[in-house]
This record gives sequence, structure tokens and C-alpha cells, in this order.
Amino acid sequence: MPHERHGSGNEDHDGPPVADHGPPRVRRSRRKPRKKVLRYVAWGALGAVVAGGGGVAYAWHHLDGNIRGTDVDAALGHDRPAQQRDGSMNILLLGSDSRAGTHGQYGRGVSGARADTAMVLHVDKTHKKASVVSIPRDTMVERPQCAQPHGGTAPGARQAMFNSSYQVGGPACTVKTVEKMSGVRMDHYLEVDFKGFQKLIDELGGVDITTRRAIHDHNSGLSLTAGKHTLKGKQALALVRTRHGVGDGSDLGRIQLQQAFVKALIHRAETLDPLSDPTKSYSLADTATKTISADSDLASADKLLGLAEELRGISPEHMDMVTMPVTYDPRDPGRVEPLEKASKQVWSALRQDRAIPESATDGSVGDRTDSPVSA
Repeated sequence: MPHERHGSGNEDHDGPPVADHGPPRVRRSRRKPRKKVLRYVAWGALGAVVAGGGGVAYAWHHLDGNIRGTDVDAALGHDRPAQQRDGSMNILLLGSDSRAGTHGQYGRGVSGARADTAMVLHVDKTHKKASVVSIPRDTMVERPQCAQPHGGTAPGARQAMFNSSYQVGGPACTVKTVEKMSGVRMDHYLEVDFKGFQKLIDELGGVDITTRRAIHDHNSGLSLTAGKHTLKGKQALALVRTRHGVGDGSDLGRIQLQQAFVKALIHRAETLDPLSDPTKSYSLADTATKTISADSDLASADKLLGLAEELRGISPEHMDMVTMPVTYDPRDPGRVEPLEKASKQVWSALRQDRAIPESATDGSVGDRTDSPVSA
């Protein structure tokens, strides 16, 4: 196994460390999943309509009230990349490491939240194909000056860890940081946190994965033998938090687990019939909408339903998932930095609404090993 790198500096000291929901180290794969969790939210709402009768209006309003919204456009103003007018769409998907309500279960000594998982979902103009680019949480980037959620301004920084953007300025600052580094306009953002993720997996009845070899990480609490497993919420969260038990112990290995889990989650959602048990479907939709935060333009049940309908035609074979090309930071082996030329190829492909060239990730340290987990 490659030499284990030093931690990121975001680890906890009392109990399992911070969930580095980080990105990279993803082996490029051409068979990738679609964001079907959103479809299931929409189907769950539909199940509520079928079952609700006269109570439909209340149910719909209740789901609407679950979703937390952030006015990203107001926070960012007009100094942004141009919108793509060709029918394509870009959505920033965030997994935050907020410990609110977890009573120290995922590490103590951590305040606030960070964007520990970040994926840019690009849906092409036909809405039949998509690309996903994972951004390593430990990537050193230029973080722009950002408005803070409760007033004031967070200063910019020439060299800052990517996931600090959320901590200093909330989701709008993370959107701004992604747009600055990529030149790609984010049309929307969607976010899920620890507690909601775990409950959602439990509501689904677990997710099936296969480990090619045993994985043991005392930091995340994950211990799996080689073979097939059905992961409930607690184990699923441990899997997507694991980094010490895979690869070189960095965040790069964790992205492999996260992307494999997304595929497994989609496979699980595809086995469910939301209309066969409307009560359960509504319960799942209720949990999912409580789990999701979004930009204000998307923060309603009907808008999510519309997005789900737009995404439903994208098959797993037509979604490509990669990690933003990176190399180890020579100033700190516990960090990575973008490979400038290769990263430009990736972001240019998204701006031009075309496939990401395979050559773009050839030299990336996040594209060197096979994932230890498959769906």
C-alpha cells in the first residue's frame, strides 16, 4: 500500500476524527451513475399525492417547508461566469460535515461546518448525458473574498484549503470559490449533512455494496470483510468518511468510496416502487427534503420535482465521474494542488458542453488506483 500521508489538519482528537468527506483519488470509470436520489424525493412526493386525497395540498406545503434555501444570487452579485444558454446545466453538490445534533458522535472539538464533499454535476443540453467532477477537499486554491451569511465580509486568501470556503462564508462562498477556479457558472447547489444522510439511508432500507478486500478504519469506525454487504445508515456514513483504511490514507482514496457508494445508492433507488407503499414513500420524501439544503431557486418540492424529471432520462452508462486533476502540494504532503493545464481541460469541456477527455486525468494522483468497493 502506498505510504500514508499526514492528515489534513481537520481531524478530531476525542473520538473518531472529522469526517473528511473529501474528494480525490478516483480511478476514471466510464460507467457512472445519475443523481437519482432527487428522483426518489420527487417520487415520494408523488406517492403522497396518490395517497393523500383531500390532504394533498397540506402534504405538498409540508414538504416545501422542509427544504432550507440560500439566496446565492443575492450573495454573489454579478461578478460571475456567464450563464450557459445552450440548455446545459451545472449543479454544485455538497456534503457538509456539520455536527449539529450528533452529540459528538463524529468527533468533538469541531465548530461550524465545511464542504467536505464537493461534486460539480454537469447535465448536457440534451439532458441525456452528464459529467461529475469531484473537487478534493484538501485542494489548495485561491479563495475569493466572500460575504458572510450573518453580515460582514470574509477576506480572500491566495492559498487556502478548498473546504474552508464553506466555513468562512457558507454555501455561497463555496459556489463562488468553485466558479472562480473553474470559470463555470453554477446554476444551482444542493447540500446534505451527516445526520440527514444517515437517516435517509436507513429509510431506504440500506444500500448494497461489494468490497474487493477488507477495509478497517478505526477513525471512521468502519470494519468490513471482503465480500457483499448491505450498509445501513451508520455504516454507510462510515464508508463515505473513510480514508485511513484505503489507498494512501489521504482524501484521495475516499473519493473512490464515495463515488462507488453513489452508484450503489442509485441501484438501490431503482429497485423501489414508490407507488406500492405511498405512506413509506411519503416518509422517505419527508426525510429527504429535511436532509436537503438548496439555493432559493430550487428550494421547493415542485422545483425539485421538475429537476428530477429533467434528470430521469440520464442512464448510468451516460454519466462520467472524474476527480479534478491534482498533484501533491510540494509545500505540504497532506495537501494537493490543481494540475493547471489538465484542470483547464476539464472545466473547458464543461463550459463547451462536451465530454471530458480521458487524457485530462492521466497525470493526476487522484486517478491511480482501483476502487476497493463496487456497487
